[in-house]
Amino acid sequence: MAQNTSRTIIAVDALGGDFAPQVVLDGAELALQRDADIQILMVGPADTVEPFAANHTRVRAIPTTQVIAMDEHPAAAVRSKKDSSIVVCARLVKEGAAQATFSAGSTGACLAAATLVTGRIKGVKRPALAVILPGARPTVLIDNGANADCKPEYLVQFAEMGRAYAQAALGVEQPRIALLSIGEEDSKGNQLVLDAHALLRQQTAGFIGNVEGRDILAGAADVIVCDGFTGNVVLKTLEGTLKFLLGKVKGAMTASTTSKLAALVLKGNMGALKDELDPDQYGAAPLLGVNGLCLVGHGSSNARAIASGILVGARAVRGGVTDRITEALSR
Repeated sequence: MAQNTSRTIIAVDALGGDFAPQVVLDGAELALQRDADIQILMVGPADTVEPFAANHTRVRAIPTTQVIAMDEHPAAAVRSKKDSSIVVCARLVKEGAAQATFSAGSTGACLAAATLVTGRIKGVKRPALAVILPGARPTVLIDNGANADCKPEYLVQFAEMGRAYAQAALGVEQPRIALLSIGEEDSKGNQLVLDAHALLRQQTAGFIGNVEGRDILAGAADVIVCDGFTGNVVLKTLEGTLKFLLGKVKGAMTASTTSKLAALVLKGNMGALKDELDPDQYGAAPLLGVNGLCLVGHGSSNARAIASGILVGARAVRGGVTDRITEALSR
């Protein structure tokens, strides 16, 4: 079928995730229902993607013959398996057939494909993963896992890329940018943080200084910058804490007849709270700094998370995040 170029075109890896392909197909269908202006290129085995495309007018099947397993070496697999769904998704963006990719498959392979196949924006030293965290207000955390070892100048670029993403995905035109540290004072932090703080103070518009871990969900900043090792620990700690607390609340609300009655009264409010804190509402972390968007979802993503990841990608494309990053780094 001919592509409608007025639509936002997302290449989706049908084989990505612990419950693929069915959960991916279900999530893609949900995304199509929620957004009438997206088109999906469903990439994967012919017997999976072709029947799905035949039943959906805004889906085109892109059959592939290879699979990258979760335990394969990412870069080696990307180089050797050129007809795998992850690599083909990246190539579709490189060739301009799609504007973004989404996969809940191997994170390493997704990052390798985006870097090796799609390619970096000129001037980008290291692409970085950004994630939108729920809280008092949505906050972009960057980097959260792509770069375990960083130099201060990388964090300055992360700040610029995080700014572009906050503008495009959250609609915040003048983001407040902060550096994650162990204290608010300029003198707090390890050598990386101290050196990065000095550069951010000199070079980054909207930089408000350091924030601490307790500030992350409090809405203290629109963009919080850190190295990928720290960011990944923060992200997984928050995910585990939120899951634990929501489980404890559920247990307390069902512990007795009285609490069950109270739960009925609070059911609407508790449901709204769960939705507000649920990381599945954003569904994916984009790898920023490549020539086109690469969105990486959790391997355990459910259909809602898959749909959310696709829709977040569409919003970022329409917000011009790649162009914003290119412009920012050219100044």
